[in-house]
Amino acid sequence: MEDNQNVYRLQGLSCTSCAAKFEKNIRAIETVEDVQLNFGAMKITVKGDASIEQLEKAGAFDGIKVYPERERLEKPEPFWKKRENIAAMISLVFIIAGYVSGFRMGDESPVTIGLFAAAILIGGFDLFKVGLQNLTKLEFDMKTLMTVAIIGAALIGEWAEGAVVVFLFAVSEALEAYSINKARQSIKALMEVAPNRATVRRGTEVMEIDVEDVRIGDVMLIKPGQKLAMDGEVIQGQSSINQAAITGESIPVHKAIGDEVFAGTLNEEGALEVRVTKRAEDTTIAKIIHLVEEAQAERAPSQQFVDRFAKYYTPAIMVVALLVAVIPPLLFGGSWSKWVYSGLAVLVVGCPCALVISTPVAIVTAIGNAARKGVLIKGGIHLEETGKLKVVAFDKTGTLTEGKPVVTDVIGFSNMDNDEILGVSRAIESYSQHPLASAIVRKAEETGLAAFTATDFQSITGKGAKASVGNETYYIGSPNLFDEILPIPESVSRQIKDLQKQGKTVMLLGTDREIKGLVAVADQVRKSSAAIIQKLHKLGIEKTVMLTGDNEATGQAIGRQLGLSETRAELLPEDKLESIRTLRGQNGNVAMVGDGVNDAPALAAATVGIAMGGAGTDAALETADVALMADDLEKLPYTIALSRKTLAIIKQNISFAILVKIAALLLVVPGWLTLWLAIFADMGATLIVVANSLRLLRSKE
Repeated sequence: MEDNQNVYRLQGLSCTSCAAKFEKNIRAIETVEDVQLNFGAMKITVKGDASIEQLEKAGAFDGIKVYPERERLEKPEPFWKKRENIAAMISLVFIIAGYVSGFRMGDESPVTIGLFAAAILIGGFDLFKVGLQNLTKLEFDMKTLMTVAIIGAALIGEWAEGAVVVFLFAVSEALEAYSINKARQSIKALMEVAPNRATVRRGTEVMEIDVEDVRIGDVMLIKPGQKLAMDGEVIQGQSSINQAAITGESIPVHKAIGDEVFAGTLNEEGALEVRVTKRAEDTTIAKIIHLVEEAQAERAPSQQFVDRFAKYYTPAIMVVALLVAVIPPLLFGGSWSKWVYSGLAVLVVGCPCALVISTPVAIVTAIGNAARKGVLIKGGIHLEETGKLKVVAFDKTGTLTEGKPVVTDVIGFSNMDNDEILGVSRAIESYSQHPLASAIVRKAEETGLAAFTATDFQSITGKGAKASVGNETYYIGSPNLFDEILPIPESVSRQIKDLQKQGKTVMLLGTDREIKGLVAVADQVRKSSAAIIQKLHKLGIEKTVMLTGDNEATGQAIGRQLGLSETRAELLPEDKLESIRTLRGQNGNVAMVGDGVNDAPALAAATVGIAMGGAGTDAALETADVALMADDLEKLPYTIALSRKTLAIIKQNISFAILVKIAALLLVVPGWLTLWLAIFADMGATLIVVANSLRLLRSKE
């Protein structure tokens, strides 16, 4: 983090226009160089010098409280204890008294007018304070428009309507603040997942300290039923750990010495000692929170459209309101009080609240919900693009399959027996990083074979390797490698094809004069893969494609087993990249799903790069647009369904907000648009848009 840059958490920030004003007020502080406000995460980053008192003064108009980032926030005041809500309830008492008085003494009675005036002053005090300040600076937001409308209503004698408008505005503001806080619940829940204190042993001393004071290398003591406060490695004991908070998996995972464990996960039955491997701000849960907050601050394409629209729309509405108030009386002899009243109603109904909030609330809610289910979506743009996917491409090894291939067959074609074939293969492959090589090494170790030694190892990219064993140079690799060295006998070719049809990968071992034998290896298909592919097709994904470096026969065998639309085999990393580009050219939006380590170029080239196993690998978190924290594809259909639902909700919100405005403005023509109907239309639209977005909180898998 740069010098002189501080991050603060906010409480009480109620609307997007208040956020913009708060940011503007902070920029006006002379010692502040730059400021960035994240409305979704309720965070502000201030570059330069500014005290908390100065920041709170800048947000006094909205009652904003400011806290240093690492400090836990106070519990927000209950809904019914807030000063503005109490004022609204007192205002309602005066309104009811005003209507009773009007019924008995008449609307023109000084008592009736006095009661409504008291309702306006008590309920609208905070509103007028901000509205009049804005008016002097010619800043036109909802509070300015409302202030003008209510003062105007009082001037033309509409005291009762002015009072009702004040009350309805206060109620809708309170409900909107409540709804937006609800939308932020998912991120708050994530922040409270990890405990803020840990029990640590240093030398012989055991102490309970704040997580900020825990050092790398400290040993944490975890009792049964306790949550882990830090990421680390188990050095003593074994237990089942519920990792749902990180990966979204509900089934606990068994952990023993040497296994990685994460902050915020729940230790079930055993006692553990864990060596801390990361500082509090670098833990997986801290990274998730940081990425989710960054994602919520990103503007989605639909939000950018709405922001541009609102910029021109608000001044246009003000001009329309002025014309409605002035033209009929001036040109057509209309009644001034009637048309000024209609102009005030246009002002109120024209405020773009519902429109401005239509997209951010939906995106904040969806990203937060996904994070709680173990899916990291790194921005509104990726959420929208995932919702438009037509094609999903998968890397095979470790994604559709377990990624731990096993040796299934060893067959000799010469005077070398099977043990010798496996032993020589193991000697060469022990230098290689390839998953197939590790399968051979594992098999040889399990069999307990005598060790051979290889020298002069040389990798042959994409095809195999060669090395000297004894005083002979051996080659091991795909049949393609041997095609270049010597002709493969017909009988060997037949056996190779038979094994490949069974979905096995064949590696030949031989010299430049003779093929000595073969080793067949098969990667186990994940149990859930076929069901997930089926779900994706049901969701309307038009095409599922597997990209693999395996030979054609093996690739096709696995593709058929899983029910994929297409299989592209024998691909080198650059071919995978080319395949993604081709698929994008043919089909538009394409997702690439991989493990995020060796698939980085293809993940980057896809419209949406989806990495799985994010909980263990930083590479997956950094490369991908979407990270599935668990090491399986279970959450993929849920992610696509959530993204589609979010897109649908954003479209509904924008359409509804615009239609309500148009319908209300059309009521001006017959003179049916009253002030309280105008605020009902505006606030009703805002609340319906927010409530519609909150449906994403209940989005199930």
